[in-house]
Amino acid sequence: MTDQHPRPAHFAAPGPLSGTVRVPGDKSISHRSLMLSALAVGESKVDGLLEGEDVLATAAAMRAMGADIARGTDGRWTIHGVGVGSLLQPEAALDMGNSGTSTRLLMGLVASHPITATFIGDASLSKRPMGRVIEPLGSMGAEFTASPGGRLPLMVRGLAPAVPIEYRLPVASAQVKSAILLAGLNTPGITRVIEPVPTRDHSERMLRGFGAELTVEQDGGTRIISVRGEAELKPQHIVVPGDPSSAGFPVVAALLVPGSSVTVENVGLNPTRAGLFEILKAMGADLRFDNERIVGGEPVADIVVRHSTLKGIEVPAEIAPSMIDEFPILFVVAALAEGRTVTRGLEELRVKESDRLATMAEGLRAIGARVEEREDGLVIDGTGGEPLAGGATIAARLDHRIAMSFAVAGLVSRDPVTIDDMAPVATSFPGFTDMLVGLGAESA
Repeated sequence: MTDQHPRPAHFAAPGPLSGTVRVPGDKSISHRSLMLSALAVGESKVDGLLEGEDVLATAAAMRAMGADIARGTDGRWTIHGVGVGSLLQPEAALDMGNSGTSTRLLMGLVASHPITATFIGDASLSKRPMGRVIEPLGSMGAEFTASPGGRLPLMVRGLAPAVPIEYRLPVASAQVKSAILLAGLNTPGITRVIEPVPTRDHSERMLRGFGAELTVEQDGGTRIISVRGEAELKPQHIVVPGDPSSAGFPVVAALLVPGSSVTVENVGLNPTRAGLFEILKAMGADLRFDNERIVGGEPVADIVVRHSTLKGIEVPAEIAPSMIDEFPILFVVAALAEGRTVTRGLEELRVKESDRLATMAEGLRAIGARVEEREDGLVIDGTGGEPLAGGATIAARLDHRIAMSFAVAGLVSRDPVTIDDMAPVATSFPGFTDMLVGLGAESA
């Protein structure tokens, strides 16, 4: 999937950043819009789809299982679905590239269909554990043949009819929750997920939008999500908002580069995803939401951000699920803030595209930050706004968010910061470097 040749690049301190940008469509919503459109009967349309490699892997997999998916010259995607229960046996292995979301959610879809699918991925994805999905889907009747440690390549043999389950999530994971709910679509009866800690709820919102019979009950802080199987999904027109995880990069760059003022338009602000902006405000960020609106059941706004003096804080562990992908860029903020920032409850970051705690700690130290790595988080003593030393080459470990985070760090370092390979950024943010340069950053 990804270009195999490393593409190094370096990023250097510019003058102030200014301008108005849009970030690519939300990755979570893009994946789900393709999957659910492929399960609806009839023609769905999707505008603003993220056309990164991860989402294109989902599109290719749904085509391989019978859906007709095409991109128009106007950028609108049209999907003719096959209907719940009617996925076809793929003729070849499904190549997921670097996409953990595609893999885990599609394992759920296959689990309750009478088909067998083999999932393969790149070197990074093949290191990521799938056991947390295998366990509940196995109890629904699917059979798995996985590589050691529950990793890719793996084969799923679905069962139809599958067995409905009630499953309490042992770890906060929207991917595990979504895999079970998607398996439940073609399972007779009620499939139920008990979520002790709320995670991103795009699956619930979109399943309802497509006509699934889905309920969410609150019991204290616990959410109980139930879906009735043998669902009939109705085609939809979906407008995908900008990805809040991607928006974090231009927002943070503007906060940290003196004199900057940047607007990021059309950003999804689902409360289960907006933790980064909440934490930045708590650190003193001059950041506001303009033109707030609801698009396709999702809250959306334009983010206006200006350079700010930021103070270190203790980040509450309970906010982690709402910003789990944004911690790498938050660690860069912490390195420039005044005082100490403490993060905890982040064990999940050790099993992402890379071990993001170890990789960020190593890279930040290399460019002059003061970092203590703990088992479940980082403790960072910031410079109080003074530039970092920079001057190092960062090993991004094939991790798109690590690469983009250190690109932003290069803008606030005395000497340029070199990223060993920017190619993985195409998985989530095609055009990232061009966007930074368009705002006034220096890159070569």
